[in-house]
Parts: sequence; structure tokens; C-alpha cells
Amino acid sequence: MGRTYLVEEGIGQYLTELSTKVKPYVTGLLIGQCSPQRDYVIRAVRTPPKEQQQEESVGPPKLASLDEEWITTHASQVSRMLPGGLLVLGVFMIATPELAKDGQNALRKLIFSVEKSLSKRRLWKPAEEEVSDRAALQICSATKKVVCRTYDVQDPKSSAKPADWKYQSALTASWVALGCTVNVNIHIPLLATSPNHDLEKNTKNGLNRWSKQIEDSVFLINGQVKDEDTELLEGQKKFRGNTQPGTQFSDVKVLTQLCQGASPRSTATVQVCSGSINLRGAVKCRAYIHSNKPKVKEAIQALKRDIINTLSDRCEILFEDLILNEGPQKKSFGREYHVLPQRLFVPVAGSSVMLSDYKFGDEAAGEIQERFVEMLDQPVQAEDMHIAEDISTVDICPVTDSPTDTQQAQLTKATLLLKLQQNMGLVVAAAVAVLASIFSFNYFSD
Repeated sequence: MGRTYLVEEGIGQYLTELSTKVKPYVTGLLIGQCSPQRDYVIRAVRTPPKEQQQEESVGPPKLASLDEEWITTHASQVSRMLPGGLLVLGVFMIATPELAKDGQNALRKLIFSVEKSLSKRRLWKPAEEEVSDRAALQICSATKKVVCRTYDVQDPKSSAKPADWKYQSALTASWVALGCTVNVNIHIPLLATSPNHDLEKNTKNGLNRWSKQIEDSVFLINGQVKDEDTELLEGQKKFRGNTQPGTQFSDVKVLTQLCQGASPRSTATVQVCSGSINLRGAVKCRAYIHSNKPKVKEAIQALKRDIINTLSDRCEILFEDLILNEGPQKKSFGREYHVLPQRLFVPVAGSSVMLSDYKFGDEAAGEIQERFVEMLDQPVQAEDMHIAEDISTVDICPVTDSPTDTQQAQLTKATLLLKLQQNMGLVVAAAVAVLASIFSFNYFSD
């Protein structure tokens, strides 16, 4: 028996409207949440058209012209805008009857390409019991026939399995929202001995170590430590049908170990460094979980991933912004401060779930609105954009001694790559930058 997809009713209308504009096909992403019993699709988003596509519609229609790289890039951008608990569940294609025969093969290829692209960016690993099926939805623009199949993205040889596609109204009306604020103060050394070291790589390595601390943290839900296998809503008043007055919200506190170690004994590591980076600030995190008897471990997992993703995504955005705005030429490497973008949340029309985005201080509201239309095909009012955080920064600090020409060139190139998106820092660096990391098992509350 295949999987069942419960789909927000408004998506049916959205796909019908897209089918009237097919020339000769349109692709897009399915956004939602997996659960052991069934999957939930809360949005469908068409792939934004490329400017030159209008000039390319010459000759007979064919799927060979499908731009795989453009679609996977869109999926990566969209994934940054999803809070914890939501992910790209699959892809869809609306095509004319003459393309129907090749449609499923094209969708299969896209599903694996999208998953490969998204998995490269993750600092967490999927759990063994996690659902790895992704949906391939094909719709005929003439007959409006819907065919939904799934592929296991963990199995490269996976064959198509049938799946049920069922529309439901008010799908997210009674979902649970979890929110927390995490204080971040991450010190990342730039090792002098690191071959071909660059800022982006070192930052990702530092965030990878920090993500393990988040994975091992203790989460208090509404002030309580709950057993992971218990129901999240146990003991709470239950609402049925559309009587739910709004999304239930759970406040979460995160208790994080200062450092990890294999034994209770403290150790210190001395490393020669060419500089260091500090990420410092407070980040707002949010996750959503379905209301069909969700387990505590599902909710905590969703929030953990949002904590890790939001900081990692900001760093990626800052690197991209540095490359675009500062270019590869720079002759000096001095201490630099960069402000990470602030997170903002925007409500989804007809849903209790909110999506997010990141805003640099000099970005106008109009730029954010354009991005929502382009990436999520959703108009957003300026008054609906809620900035959730204060400013966070990144501090890049070199050693005070002048490095060699080779080191200088490497550091200059690396520095320009970093304009991460929203955290702060102070750096400790001495003449040869001797860094000591003291491992402790004291907890502090985020």
C-alpha cells in the first residue's frame, strides 16, 4: 500500500489555474510535512520562469529542455524559507497530453536531483526511521487527470510506488507551533596549518561542531522535560474539526552543553591559527507539527533542525552577499564586522503556519515582497512581515603579525567570501594566534 498525501484544499485551485497557462509544461515544488502515518502538503509553488524562456519556445514541445539546475536552485532557496517541520516533499509537473509519456521519468530525475542538492547543505543527518519517500505529482493540462507516485530518495534504484492524493480543508488549523530563542556565541579558529583554508569551509566545520551540541541539548516544553515517546498534546484539551480557535503554541527552552567530550575529564587543545571568527547573537526559531497524535520526539526534532538550519542558512546568505557585493579583489585583511540578516516571519494565506525569510539591514520591504512572489508565488503585505530578532553579527579577526604573502592571499580571498547572515562576534587572536578550547560540562539555559 502506498503513502497517503493529505493536501490543503486551496492547492487544487492553484494547480488548476496553473494548468490553464501551460506552454507546454510547468514544474514546481510540493511543500509540507512527513509523518509515519501520512504526509501533509500545505503549499505548491511553481518554478519561477527564466527571462530567456519566452524566447526559447521554438520547435515542437519536449521535456529535454527542462532546466534541472534552475529547479534545484529554486528548491534550495525555498528550503531556506521553511520553518522547522516543513520541507520540500516532492515535485509536480503539469504538462500537455503529448508530454505525458515522458513526464514521470522527468519527475523521477528531478526528485533525486532536488534531494541531492538539499542534503548537501544540511548539518544534520536523517533519522533511520525517517520517511524518505518523495512525491512525483503529474497532471494532464487537458484532462486534469492527477497521478501521484513516490520514490525512495535513499535508494537510487527506487521504482515508482502509487500514492493517494486527497484534498482536505483547513489542513493546518490545529497544528502545534513551537518557538524558542537560542543565544549563540560560537568561536571558530582559522587554522594556520589548514591547506587551502577558506572562510566558508572553516565556518561550516565550526557550525557542524555546534550542531552536535544542539542535537545533544535538553529541551523544556512549556517548562517541562517530556519523554520523547509520549504524545506532545497529552493532557491538553483536544479540539475537533474546525472548532480549533488557532494554532496551539508551545514555548521551548534549550539547555545546551558548553562543550562535548568523550569523558568527564577536561582537556585542552592548542592550535596555531591565522585568525578566528565569532558568531554571536540571539536567533528566533520556530517549528510546526501536525496534530494527529504527534510524538514529543517529532516536535523536538523539528525544532532542533530549525535551530541548526537558521544559523547555517544565514551564513550561506552572507557568503553569497559578500561575493556579489565586494567581489574577489581586496588587498588587505583586517578585522571585519558583518551583520547577519534578521529573520522575519510571514503568514501563509489560508493557513496557521508562517513562512520565514532573512533581511539585511539595508534591504527595503519591497525587495522582500518581490522575493516571496518569485520564490513562493505568494504576494505579501509589508505590514504582515514580522521581524523576530535584534541584530546579530559576525566578527572576523586576523593575527596581529603580518602573515606571509601566501597566507595573506588566502585570507583575503576567504574574508571576502563571508558576509554570513545574522550573528555576532568578538575574537581572541594573539601574535601567532594560540587558541585553547576548554571542554566543560556545565549547562547554560538558552
